[in-house]
Amino acid sequence: MIRRRLVLAAGLSLLAFAADGTGARAADRVPVVASFSILGDFVREVGGDRADVTELVGPNADAHVYQPSAADARRLAAARLVVVNGLGFEGWMDRLVKASGTSAAMVTAASSVAPLTLEAGDGHAHGADGRPSPDPHAWQDARNARLYVAAIRDGLTGVDPAGAEYYRARADAYLARLDALDAEIRAAVARIPEDRRRVVTSHDAFAYFGRAYGLAFIAPQGVSTDAEASARDVARIIRQIRAEKIPAVFLENVTDPRLVERITRETGARIGGRLWSDALSARDGPAGTYIEMMRSNIRELTSALAG
Repeated sequence: MIRRRLVLAAGLSLLAFAADGTGARAADRVPVVASFSILGDFVREVGGDRADVTELVGPNADAHVYQPSAADARRLAAARLVVVNGLGFEGWMDRLVKASGTSAAMVTAASSVAPLTLEAGDGHAHGADGRPSPDPHAWQDARNARLYVAAIRDGLTGVDPAGAEYYRARADAYLARLDALDAEIRAAVARIPEDRRRVVTSHDAFAYFGRAYGLAFIAPQGVSTDAEASARDVARIIRQIRAEKIPAVFLENVTDPRLVERITRETGARIGGRLWSDALSARDGPAGTYIEMMRSNIRELTSALAG
């Protein structure tokens, strides 16, 4: 009987500690709130079993038009670290932080990124103050993802110094995988004929990808999905597709497909596939992690453009 009690007690102890390789108990994990799914994946890669990660905007959801809830304010209030993209991506975040009263440390993952802005003359290129608006989709360049990971590593270390070596080792391993991903994308784009490296998408989420890897992305909608494309913008894209014989138009996982379907009907271009822009898929889907998302995108692009 005594032996059975000892075995039971040992089992309960193991469950309570939920070993993470560092001896930390489950209750001691750092509560982290990430603003959207791509950041959540970065935090999990770096934080491992020392971080308990919650995402405000989950898989296949659009952070541009998200409406925070009272539950989100409670999540922030309970967090020790909050990770946001920045560059104007989460226009609702400042209000949510204020409403939550959180004392969590804040990490702006894109703080070290040299941001792109929309070209002058684009209807979405300027904010209310008249200044050029930054393009927030910096994660679409795997080299920028390295900057995100470094910021998250430093943020986790700041709130959990005892885990510094753990976070550094995990970040270093993930950075090596991002380097391999970057090389993989470059090799794939090299197989696309130069005169076919033009892509139409529904909203302007891929400028960083285009600059990094040598593709031209064209979109009738600006960097945000919170406003509809104008008839003039759509007509301009249709004329450009016809004039330049752009072969394919791509759907996105966070936008209404009807705009793309209209463009394909009026131009004869085919739908090239679905690209993942501002959100991951469900974990068991084709883009359940950042690396899987980028690989899925380059497969869709090369399949439609390389032939």
